[in-house]
Parts: sequence; C-alpha cells; structure tokens
Amino acid sequence: MTEARIRLSSSDGIAKLVLSRPEKLNALDAEMVAELSSRCVEIERCAEIRAVILSGEGKAFCAGGDIDAWSDESPEAFGRHWIREGHAAFDSLARLRQPLIAVLDGHALGGGLELAACADFRVAETQIRIGQPETGLGIIPGWSGTQRAVRRFGVQTVRRMALFGETFTAEEALGLGLVDRVVEQGRGMAEAEILAKSVLARGPRATELVKLMIAAAEGEERERVIESLAGALAAGSGDLAERLEAFRERRRPEFGAE
Repeated sequence: MTEARIRLSSSDGIAKLVLSRPEKLNALDAEMVAELSSRCVEIERCAEIRAVILSGEGKAFCAGGDIDAWSDESPEAFGRHWIREGHAAFDSLARLRQPLIAVLDGHALGGGLELAACADFRVAETQIRIGQPETGLGIIPGWSGTQRAVRRFGVQTVRRMALFGETFTAEEALGLGLVDRVVEQGRGMAEAEILAKSVLARGPRATELVKLMIAAAEGEERERVIESLAGALAAGSGDLAERLEAFRERRRPEFGAE
C-alpha cells in the first residue's frame, strides 16, 4: 500500500485534513479521491470532532485533478468513474455535519476551487490565485464547478472564471465572495484554528442542526436533511422505545398519545 496522501489528525475537538502530495501541487488522482471519501466517513463517525480544517501541503492548496490520472480514460470511464466518484467524495466533504474551514495557502485552481467550495469558510493567504482553467484544456469543471460553485459564489463570477478564463487574486476573490477572509502569507492555519475554536465555544447540537438547515435552504441536500432531522425526532420519541421493547417482549406495542 502507498502512504496516505490525505492525512487526518485530530486534537481537542478539531480535525485537520491535509492534502499531502506537494510534489504534484496536491493534484488529485483516483486514489486520493477514494481516500477523501473514506476520511469523511471517519470524521462523520467521530463524536469528538466538532470542527474540521482542510489544507494543502507545500506551495499549493490543490492544483485540481491530476491530468495523468484521467487523460487516458475512455469517455465512458471518464464520466462514469472520474466525474462520479469525484462528485461523491466532494459531496461527502461538503455535507460533513461539522463546520469545515479551508485554508487556501496556495493556488486553488480547477478541482482545487471546487474542493474549496465544499467549505463553510475559506481563509486565503495574500499570495494565492483562484480560477477555473478547465475549458482551456477542453474539459468542463466536473466536480460541481458549475453547480455548487454557482450556488455558493454566484453565477456571474463562475461565468468569468469558467467561460472567460479569469483568475483572481486573494483580494479580488474576497470582493467576489470566493473567500471569506484574507490573511498574510503563512497566517492561514493560525486564523483557521481561531475560527475552529470559535465553533467549539458554541452549542454542538445547535451548530450541527443549523449547518443542516442552511444546507437545505441552499439546496445542497434537501432530501437528506429533511429525513435525517425527522428521523432523529422520531427516534427520540417514546414510540420507538415502546416498539423496540414490545419486539423484545414479543407483544403488540402500546402507543400512547403525546
């Protein structure tokens, strides 16, 4: 097995998810996409984790999808695996129950911008640039770069990047709403840690529920949000407890009015 290139660590309620392929500017290949999905499952299932920080090792946050990973794929395999599996991984990241903070301490281009779009808060260092160069390569922004990116950044900003090839500095990105805060070079992680600690100071269940409701309002995952909230409400009622007890005692349940 190769060494993990999506590193996960946690301490005092804060998880750090690090893209660790600096020699390729943290460009994503199929193995890293699969690792990202599995890391999200780990984070979701850890009750102690209440905030997550996403960053890249080295000079780039993420240079997008590794061209060597998909350029030899057939059109069918490209759509069926590369696009769909990437979507699944990015959806898992965007739909974490914990607030997610992205540290853009290097360029976020193509799939890197789509990755950053999954975050609830983006901290950018002054030296970075942001853009969607895919159409210049003859492909499309395939990991929700025309869907989630439009919902979160606005249609005209995405048009400027995806159709006309504009790239933006950190300060320009701040003005366009692509990032939420700009800090000096080398200060991104420290700022993200401050933000993560502010999450820890708030009610954990209320924070989780508010993130779910914001996602539903945004159209991120309306069906799952409605069913998960309703399911938790039903599971917390006396009806379920009575039904389980009746099942164990092999009798008919006696549901009472509440």
